[in-house]
Formats: sequence, C-alpha cells, structure tokens
Amino acid sequence: MTRNEFDLIRDYFARQPVKRRDVALGIGDDCALVEIPEGCQLVVTTDTLVEGTHFLPTASASDVAHKALASNLSDLAAMGAIPAWCSLALTLPDPDEAWVAGFCQGFAALAEHFQVQLIGGDTTRGPKSITITLHGHVPKGQALTRAGAKPGDWIFVTGTLGESQAGLDYILGKTVVDKARATTLINRHYRAQPRVTAGQALRGIASAAIDISDGLHADLTHILTASGVGAKVDVAQLPLSEALLADQTSVEQAQKLALTSGEEYELCFTVPELHRGTLDTALKHSGVSVQCIGQITGSHRLELVADNQPLDWTLSGWDHFKEPSCDGS
Repeated sequence: MTRNEFDLIRDYFARQPVKRRDVALGIGDDCALVEIPEGCQLVVTTDTLVEGTHFLPTASASDVAHKALASNLSDLAAMGAIPAWCSLALTLPDPDEAWVAGFCQGFAALAEHFQVQLIGGDTTRGPKSITITLHGHVPKGQALTRAGAKPGDWIFVTGTLGESQAGLDYILGKTVVDKARATTLINRHYRAQPRVTAGQALRGIASAAIDISDGLHADLTHILTASGVGAKVDVAQLPLSEALLADQTSVEQAQKLALTSGEEYELCFTVPELHRGTLDTALKHSGVSVQCIGQITGSHRLELVADNQPLDWTLSGWDHFKEPSCDGS
C-alpha cells in the first residue's frame, strides 16, 4: 500500500515523545497554539538542509535529523534563549518509511534532550531537504546579540574548532586517518552538541555572541560589523583538539582550519573586563570549556597575530552560494 503524507504524519511525526504544558494545540490542525511565558520575548530561527549541499545521500537519516535540529538549537544558544517548540518541513522524493523512521529517531533523541516539542509542519514530494523553524523564549531585554562588543572586551570561544571540516574531508575521502579519530571527526561533523546551556549562562555576562556556523573568521567578522569594532586574535590561542592536530600536517594548517571550518556550532562571544572574573563560575554547570583567543579593538578590522606579529593569511568562511557542495561537485 502506498503511504501518503497523512500516514507519515500520523505514524511518525505525531508520536514525538516531548509533550510540553505550554502547547495548547499541536500537530493536527491548521496552526499550532503555544503559550509564551510572561515577561519573555519570542525567539525564532529557521534553517534548511539540502541533500548534496549540507549532507551526503549516503548519510544516515538519524545523523541528518540531528544535524538539522542542532543547527537551529545553536542559533538559539547564541541568543541565550530556551528552546521550546519547532515546526518541520520535510521534502522527500518518495515516502521512504525506513528513512523517515531513522530521521524521527535522531530528531526525537535531540528534541527530548532539550525538551523541544514538534508542533507542526509539512511534508511534500521533491528533492530531499529539511527545513526546521525553532521557537524559544528569553527574558525580556536579556537576549544576546551580535551588536554589543566594545573595545577592550575579551573574545572567547567554546569547545574546540576545526573538527567539523576535518570530518567532512574524511567523509569525502580527502584524508586518511585511523578508525578512532575518524569516528571522532565524523561525529563532530554530523552530531555537534549545541551549546544551549552555555548560551543561557552567558546572559548578563557576554556583550555579544554568535554561533560558529560559517567559520570563526567569518562569524567573528559578523560581530565586528554589527558592533562597529575590530579585533585582534592570537592564533596560538585557538582551541585545537588532539584529533585535529593528528589529522593535519602542521599546526598552522590546523589553525587555519579552526578559523574557517563551518558547522562547528560552538559559540564565539565577547566579555567585558568587568565580567571576566565571573565567566568560569557562570559556565561551571554547562559542561563546556572556553578559551580566550583575543580582544576587541577600535580598528574596525580583524587582525590575526602570532608572537605579536601580524599574519597575512587569506581566509574565507562558508558561503552556500559560492562553495562546492558536500558531495565534492
């Protein structure tokens, strides 16, 4: 029997495990109804993942689902928001039940971890793509934005950088590494852990923030542009994992990858000197490390240095309209 859109919705998407009290009406009507907590602002983000651009046709459906939701969760993390509700638009060339089941498994696992309820969406026939709109909330006036950095603020990043691109390079057959490191790098590409708890802890401490989806160099530049400032970054302070260093031919190559690797879903944020001493305490229960990599300046440009000497590296971040697709074409 041929499965239709309503069969898929009933049998897979309507059975997601998270049931929030603030959802008055979820899947099954023309629109969903939710209750926004008093004194909060609604935070909304949308991301689309397209087969061949963001994931390979051979990628597991569970990995694709995790990546799709994680990219949206990372956006909310950068705003210091609490995730709550999402809608999903899924386009498939055919109603592949095995793929949908795997997708729902990966989606539900991450959604349950962050208590995100699927409240609606759409399914249709076409080239495989996933669009998620995620809603959250943040106390009024406390959202983190890109436009708050001031000269003298310190620049921090969470976690380690560069492994998402290294993982993709391995998947595409551009590098050869041992099995243990390969697994680590692949997981960093497909199963990044969005820094939601860290983002919430940074409210009232960070002056500006952004998630690293286009590469640190490009995303920090977004903060500088929005804030009307410059920055000096010491490449020796970039957080590099042992897996990345073992995968690259030199420390410099690893540093360049850390600056340009997209889809890392770590946070880059700035902290005034006044709040620097409270940062470790605020992030104590977030389960994430942070590293200071530089300082905001009044120069209106991003300067990379090593041993206090300027570097003339030419770098660029991810651009979906310029970069080759993830299948190497």
